[in-house]
Amino acid sequence: MKTYVDQLGNSITLEKLPMRIVSLVPSLTELLFDLGLEDRLVGITKFCVHPYHIKSTKTITGGTKKVNAEKVAGLQPDIIIANKEENTPEIVAAMQAIAPVYVTDINSIADTLHMIAEFGKIFSVRTSARQWNDKISFGLQDFETYIKDKPWERCAYFIWKDPYMVAGNGTFINEMLKLNRFKNIYEEREGRYPEVIVQKMRIQGDPHIVFLPSEPYPFKDEDAFELGRHTHHAKTIFVDGEMFSWYGSRIVKAFAYFKQLQERAQEPV
Repeated sequence: MKTYVDQLGNSITLEKLPMRIVSLVPSLTELLFDLGLEDRLVGITKFCVHPYHIKSTKTITGGTKKVNAEKVAGLQPDIIIANKEENTPEIVAAMQAIAPVYVTDINSIADTLHMIAEFGKIFSVRTSARQWNDKISFGLQDFETYIKDKPWERCAYFIWKDPYMVAGNGTFINEMLKLNRFKNIYEEREGRYPEVIVQKMRIQGDPHIVFLPSEPYPFKDEDAFELGRHTHHAKTIFVDGEMFSWYGSRIVKAFAYFKQLQERAQEPV
């Protein structure tokens, strides 16, 4: 029997090495696979799309905000992986009635490295965890060297429409923006994902770049046109939302993606 402390400071006690895992977090499903734990994964969400075959081989327990507790219970998990942002407190409480729940809380790359190291201990995959942390740390050091002389650019990163919402301070997305030397004009707004009035963008920071990610909202060309009207000729760039918001092993791929994005950001409007 071993006791661990999750990223919210809650203690969880495991009677044995977890051999049946339910993941309620898409980015962490990918991480668990990359740590070599595919055979132990028994339940995932409908949004767990990486690796591509995972949805056809595992039981789907619902989404991230609506979880089928009966399905989860039927899988007899030894542990359930959740996230403070992805899953509601009500979901976590319901899952705790089924099995120990490890709740992650990721707002930075440092938080990611800590989580991966803890997963290494919990699932007895320390070597794999250390290798992934080394890859992330090396990639981060390389990218920081690449980016250090790049100019800062004001930006806005939208995540939703009707109402329009943006990534704010205290989010992993904002940390990725800062890593790229993109100054988030909404960083000082109250709330992690504040609603904004796009007609006021010019007086609230007037971004050089407006980012429209592929998730969670599927922005289209007409959205880019509408938002562009409320800036002084800002460049609108569609980006892969996973690269900005999927903490875990995907960060390694994100560094290469960010280098390509830097080139796009520097192209003339």
